Amino acid sequence: MAVFEYTALTARGKNVAGIVDADSKAVAQGKLRQQDLFPVSLTRIETRSQGKRSGAGIAMMRVASRIRSSEIAMITRLIATLLSAGFPLVAAVSTVVGQTRSTSFQRVLSRIKDALEEGSSFADALAMHPHVFSPVYVNMVAAGESSGTLEIVLERLADFAEKREETKKKIQASLAYPMMMAVIGFLVLVILLTYIVPGIIEIFSDLNQTLPRPTRILILVSDFFKSFWWAIVLSPLLVMGLVYFVRKTEKGMLFTDRVMISLPIAGKLIQKLIAARFSRTLGSLLENGVPMLTALKITRSIAGNQVVSDLIGTAIQSVEQGGELGETLSKSRFFPTLASRMIKVGEKSGKMEKMLEKSADLYERDVQTALSAATALIEPIIILVMGVVVGLIIMAICLPIVEINQLIV
Repeated sequence: MAVFEYTALTARGKNVAGIVDADSKAVAQGKLRQQDLFPVSLTRIETRSQGKRSGAGIAMMRVASRIRSSEIAMITRLIATLLSAGFPLVAAVSTVVGQTRSTSFQRVLSRIKDALEEGSSFADALAMHPHVFSPVYVNMVAAGESSGTLEIVLERLADFAEKREETKKKIQASLAYPMMMAVIGFLVLVILLTYIVPGIIEIFSDLNQTLPRPTRILILVSDFFKSFWWAIVLSPLLVMGLVYFVRKTEKGMLFTDRVMISLPIAGKLIQKLIAARFSRTLGSLLENGVPMLTALKITRSIAGNQVVSDLIGTAIQSVEQGGELGETLSKSRFFPTLASRMIKVGEKSGKMEKMLEKSADLYERDVQTALSAATALIEPIIILVMGVVVGLIIMAICLPIVEINQLIV
């Protein structure tokens, strides 16, 4: 069965777009008319086999960035609900195709449905879209299919995705306001020294008096900002570009990740965030029947830090040789001590999944608490710094005026 992408008009003349399954273009038009839709354009979307010949995988890499994780979580929960209600898997996937607003995701789901109809397993169909569905997702689905608990696994995947999205949004919300204040304060300072201060200082240029040292320093700083304001504004972008190109190399990525994780305060926060992600992912995989070595390899691929990724690689080798995961992790100063101890307890008690879940909850709360405290501290610091800078500028401007008044008296 082919998949067609359409744009159509409703009975009220409103434009709508979407996709429809049909054996031919004529059948697709008939289906749309049954829904009181009048097709304006109807384009056939390539099937999975056609996509292989024409480079559909590359196209999916381009559209994957437009598919949000919240949409994947919603569709996952919908499929789980339909399976629990007795829907066959193909019917469940076909039903949810139109439930997402993203045309890109609709195309992906249609290709998955086609693959299921051709006899592929759900995990194999998902694996054809690696830039949409992560290895964690695919392997958990595979474990659910093999154990006959696919709907339960999908529910857990939805919970897992929603939990990660919630944590991500909380971190972004905590950092948004201080970052905005810092950027606005910096721009105000640049405008003040580039446009406002030079106009005021021109008043003293005709005087034959020696200006106070703070005023002379202010003039030098103002001249620098006026001449090189573009370099000051572009410097953050240049630094980010440099870091981006450095991280393109393996050594550069290892160096920058080591620097980030070794920072005095932010480094500890990054370590806790990585430990929470590691614990949550590994615990979810083990709970759904994924073997330890496979789960560790998947967790390594999403570690988010090359130093920790290398550490997990060492742990994989140790586990393969009969060693303990917690013991290997405890030897590194870049992995939180408490997390490694909790893993040790889980290994000895046979309750690894529960200990990993508790570890993830602990570090996620710890990170959120630390960010809230940092936000509460950063805001007054930014205000204080801006106040001091503006006060020094005012003092440097007022000192010559005071000296002139003293000479007149």
